[in-house]
Amino acid sequence: MLNLLEDIIATPLGPLWVICDEQFRLRAVEWDQHRDRMEQLLDIHYRSEGYQRIAAKNPGGLSDKLAEYFAGNLSIIDTLETATAGTPFQREVWKALRTIPCGQVMHYGQLAEQLGRPGAARAVGAANGSNPVSIVVPCHRVIGRNGTMTGYAGGVQRKEWLLRHEGYLLL
Repeated sequence: MLNLLEDIIATPLGPLWVICDEQFRLRAVEWDQHRDRMEQLLDIHYRSEGYQRIAAKNPGGLSDKLAEYFAGNLSIIDTLETATAGTPFQREVWKALRTIPCGQVMHYGQLAEQLGRPGAARAVGAANGSNPVSIVVPCHRVIGRNGTMTGYAGGVQRKEWLLRHEGYLLL
């Protein structure tokens, strides 16, 4: 049985769930408004081995560290460890997302090329959309080829806010 420690923190963009395992590796970070999506992903990834969610205040200091990100310490998210389930391809995409520097963006096709899979932009987009650890695995840094703020599970306004917060100048 996997024990998942969970907290919910206040952010400028609304309440944010912080869920980690007992080794304090992030398993999910999701907006409260999208709690249903988060719960579906937790079920998909951990139902077979079994899991339980346990309320915890600031588990492993992760809630404070995410609050620091919102307060302007942008590099703090690079120090946070994640442990995600998902397919090998999804995990490959999520690992690549963490290489996009803060304040910069990439489009789906560029990310597919970086992974050695030119032409797989849609598959990269689907993996990006299934990312359970938003912000820390910065799926918001991937935009459409023409610079548009294409889908973000947390909503396009949040994506724009996060990019501005990280110093990216929106057109």
